[in-house]
Amino acid sequence: MADSVEAELRELVAVQAELIERLTFRVAELERQLRANSSNSSRPPSSDAPWAKQPAKARSGRQRSGRKPGKQPGAPGTSRCLVDDPDQLVLLEPLTCQGCHEPLDGVRGSVAERRQVIDLPPIPAPVVTEYQLMAKTCPCCGTVTTADFDAAATGETRDLADLNTAVLRGPGSPVRIGPRALAMCALLTCGHYLPVARATALLETMTGLHVATGFTAGVRSRAATILLATFVPHMITLLHRAPVLHADETTGRANQALAFVHVACTDYLTLMHVGGRSSADIDAGGVLPGFTGTLVRDGYAGYEHLPAMHAWCGAHLLRDLRALSDADPHGQLWALAMAQTLTDANTAAGHARATAATHLPPDTLTHLLARYTGALAKGHTDNLDQPSDLARKARTLIRRFRRYQDMILRFVTDLSVPFTNNQAERDIRPVKIQQRTSGGTWRTLQGLTDFATIHSYLSTTKKWGKDHLDALTTLFTTGPWLPPALTPAE
Repeated sequence: MADSVEAELRELVAVQAELIERLTFRVAELERQLRANSSNSSRPPSSDAPWAKQPAKARSGRQRSGRKPGKQPGAPGTSRCLVDDPDQLVLLEPLTCQGCHEPLDGVRGSVAERRQVIDLPPIPAPVVTEYQLMAKTCPCCGTVTTADFDAAATGETRDLADLNTAVLRGPGSPVRIGPRALAMCALLTCGHYLPVARATALLETMTGLHVATGFTAGVRSRAATILLATFVPHMITLLHRAPVLHADETTGRANQALAFVHVACTDYLTLMHVGGRSSADIDAGGVLPGFTGTLVRDGYAGYEHLPAMHAWCGAHLLRDLRALSDADPHGQLWALAMAQTLTDANTAAGHARATAATHLPPDTLTHLLARYTGALAKGHTDNLDQPSDLARKARTLIRRFRRYQDMILRFVTDLSVPFTNNQAERDIRPVKIQQRTSGGTWRTLQGLTDFATIHSYLSTTKKWGKDHLDALTTLFTTGPWLPPALTPAE
């Protein structure tokens, strides 16, 4: 009897021990998830709770430069200077002498001090230009000929007619909105991320031009239609020729559903399109299926079918490594070692590029590869046969580093490849900005698609140093500005 009771107790203790172990691992995993933020996971910075956000110094993976914030010693300062030709001059003259109090009328003075105030003029009324198409009867045959907007504009009227030709053509209302006003509508909604209603109100406040909210929304659609005809095909052709291309995707909520915005970009070109997240949706942009250069991307498997030479974003890998290290600093020392290896490799590659080198010195490359494999060996040993969820995640990450070593280290074997995919993340970030300012969603999927198309144009023109308002005015006048080459140096 005593033996059976003792056996039952031992069995109960074993069951409880197993349960405690499972619950311990579960608590550790939940605590790890609770500590996840944009610095140690793929979560966007906007998802970080403001009250729980760590200081930027703790969140950033950047190394300290050793310099104090602000202006550096010896750097030239900048300030607003007095102008030599002010628009208005006001002379403030003393009326009486401060010494004897005699009047100073008629006494010639000199400038003792100059101060200037810069302000905005009153809001001007919109400029209305009327075009009258004149009709003339031929004295010879009696034919009545009516002027054409293009043919009748000569001399001084040529430039003005060019500016408004695109607006005046075709049937419709005799009163049209000019291309510069159209450009301002598109700039406010797509360049400054304002909701349509607020953009309409701001347009009237700043320019005195009153338009309907629906008109402002329609301008965005009109701009996207023009860009799809010429700008987008031209960009696809250019991006196919790029030696290095960045790709990324982000979510966009439209019409109460989730969509994905995809970007393909370089330092001087940006092209976005909207779809799902599958490989077919990635291919629908028209750029990546025909691209055979080096593609810098994150670890999403939807890119694996592409024929390009792939390079893995180092910033994503550093966040994955930091997640392990933060969860168990002593048990996941390999993660810290691997992160330091990647950081040192990036520093070595940066120094090599700065000296115009085409490749790293062989001994440097051999040393980095040894550290890389050594960190993986350490991680494999420390996590072998460990039953925790963290250990399983570590083993998964170790397998990834082994399987994709060539992709991960592409930036050290080919110095034309950058360490991170930050270019794509910067170019696609406006989607999130616009979504947050518009109440967290687009009303229609077409609105999201139009925004992606227009912002591709705005991003590209900005990279080429073009003014956004001028570029949009050109878009509504003679058609979009098209980048002449991959880079200005070509």
